[in-house]
Amino acid sequence: MKNLEENFKLAKKQDRRGQKALYEMFSAKMLAISNSYVNNLHDAEDILMNSFFICFSKIDECREWKSFQFWLRKIVVNNSINFIRKNKNILYTDVEINAIGNVEEDWEEIEEINMEEIFSKMPDGYRLIFNLYVFEEKKHHEIAEILNISEGTSKSQLSKSKKWIADFLKQKKDEQQYAK
Repeated sequence: MKNLEENFKLAKKQDRRGQKALYEMFSAKMLAISNSYVNNLHDAEDILMNSFFICFSKIDECREWKSFQFWLRKIVVNNSINFIRKNKNILYTDVEINAIGNVEEDWEEIEEINMEEIFSKMPDGYRLIFNLYVFEEKKHHEIAEILNISEGTSKSQLSKSKKWIADFLKQKKDEQQYAK
């Protein structure tokens, strides 16, 4: 982590070598995060570049090198969400959560899960709520505020995303058993 500290200090002085080093350290991970939201590599690359531009132009707002990665991640996630808001019409619907049932028990039998494949096929609204709740550890009231939806919609979309994943994995399992 010594390199991170040195490069962070250089980047704060607007040194291009420090900025490049930070970009090389974090670009692949941040691209994966953005792509998990927008599900389009070209859009994720644009978001990544914009995020690093914002990062380096506002790097003085990040006080410590130890928090740089988390601060950058927040920029990437926010830019990804803003991109989705501007470019995709996502319809959220409220449903009774009890009507969906308990899908967690269906996951117990799954041995190998390809998250990249799941996220590439998951509907946008489900993926967005799932990412915010699971990976960004946002509470439903925070998600509702970010996306300008009700808290109940956030809860139902999370439940529906879990059910969607369980159904997807069940279908994959059935396909594998049928192929044998």
